[in-house]
Amino acid sequence: MPGLNEVNAAIPVSDVMSTPVIKVDESETVDSVANLMDRHNLGSIVIVNDKGYPLGVITERDIALRVAAKNLKAREVSAKSIMSSPPVMIRAAADIKTAASILQKESIGRLIVMDDGKMVGMISDKDIVSITPALIEIITEKTRITRGRSPFTETSTTGSCEKCLQWSTSLKRIDGKFLCRECSLDLERI
Repeated sequence: MPGLNEVNAAIPVSDVMSTPVIKVDESETVDSVANLMDRHNLGSIVIVNDKGYPLGVITERDIALRVAAKNLKAREVSAKSIMSSPPVMIRAAADIKTAASILQKESIGRLIVMDDGKMVGMISDKDIVSITPALIEIITEKTRITRGRSPFTETSTTGSCEKCLQWSTSLKRIDGKFLCRECSLDLERI
């Protein structure tokens, strides 16, 4: 069980980021980018210069709005010409609260993670949301320790169900897990 000092510790971006980052050279065409996105099941690709430094990001939305909506041929459009630039970056040692604030402030879905001038990963809003159940559990435990009770025992909360992984606005804590209404009813039937 974590001690109170561990519960208060900030979670660094490097613990949550996705790595390795799939990247392409700025001279590549959009069809190459789209093929990589498809092959790796990604929503974005980082565009880099010849030294591997990030110049921008191409998302599925960029391809849809800047190529498909304009009826352009993806094999004739350079990645550099449609990328969102400059990319928004964050240090690997920064905490996820800072990352979440930047994502919200900039109205974007991902940040490039840098360490010593090199790209080491990417963190997205989905990466941050994926650790929400664990953070709720830590907060619950901390509250139980400091106040002798859990704030989520009788009330509901919002997040991902730990059984079916679906988003719910009415999770209930049952046997230490946050479950949606359907999954909690399934447990009661057993």
